[in-house]
Amino acid sequence: MNPIFKHGPSPQHRLMLVLFCSASLIFFDHKMNSFENIRGYLQSMVSPLQYLATTPKQVMTWAAENIVTRRQLLSDNQAYKVAELRFHQQLLALEIIKKENERLRLLLASPIRGEVKKMVAEIISVDSDPYSQQVVINRGSDDGVFEGQPVIDDEGIVGQVLHVGINSSRVILITDVTHAVPVRVSRNGVRLVASGTGQIDRLTHNFVQHSTDVRTGDLLVTSGLGDKYPEGYPVARVTKVSQNDANAFALVQSEPVAKIDRLRYLLLLWPEKAAEIFAPSQKVVTPNLRDSKKSENNTGLNNVDT
Repeated sequence: MNPIFKHGPSPQHRLMLVLFCSASLIFFDHKMNSFENIRGYLQSMVSPLQYLATTPKQVMTWAAENIVTRRQLLSDNQAYKVAELRFHQQLLALEIIKKENERLRLLLASPIRGEVKKMVAEIISVDSDPYSQQVVINRGSDDGVFEGQPVIDDEGIVGQVLHVGINSSRVILITDVTHAVPVRVSRNGVRLVASGTGQIDRLTHNFVQHSTDVRTGDLLVTSGLGDKYPEGYPVARVTKVSQNDANAFALVQSEPVAKIDRLRYLLLLWPEKAAEIFAPSQKVVTPNLRDSKKSENNTGLNNVDT
């Protein structure tokens, strides 16, 4: 049976027509830019879909950059505190070198102070005795700590190691009544002795002659005598000078530059002779919170020096 309607063009004719139309559109678009406006409208219509498709990726990126765990925050905070302490110590050493260069610039043959070995320690306990100014740190003989070792913070001298245990040590502060530090006035080099009073904000200087040139506000630094503390580190600042002829000596008091009541991290220093034992590339050792917690749980004030 013959169909009523005849078939349309053959597939070959359709293909040729499509190719011709495509070539024509390409030619007019390339030569005459006839479809720029149409392309812009189509792009505007598709843009919301593009933004919608990239939204999940942007949300995941924002979450990865802004959402961190509590453990990561604590770790970063710990690293920043240790870095700040190290930078303060380097700045303190630079100021000491500047002052030494001013006094010794004519002595060209004088050797330059060598780099000292240093180690960061964390305070794990504070002596509860009101008449004793001592703290316990999380470094001991396993770390090379020795009795009499000088201890500083980012401001100046804090004290020295009194007793050494295996994993912890006891430090006596410069404010302890049994402690004394040989110092000198940074302004003129006058030598004094700074003795602890049992108060965290006061040191006393005994046997000071009335004629001694000491003024309120003078900075006292270590003199290096006694081979306990390196020379030139800040100790205290003079707060009171009273010269009464009725007394045999002048009354001189000072305030420690170190924040004795706010100590958390300390720096242990090795003298130059002891530092030669260690490798020259020895870096600052950062405190381990896990070790300090373990030491705090297993070590008390009564068994620190065992």
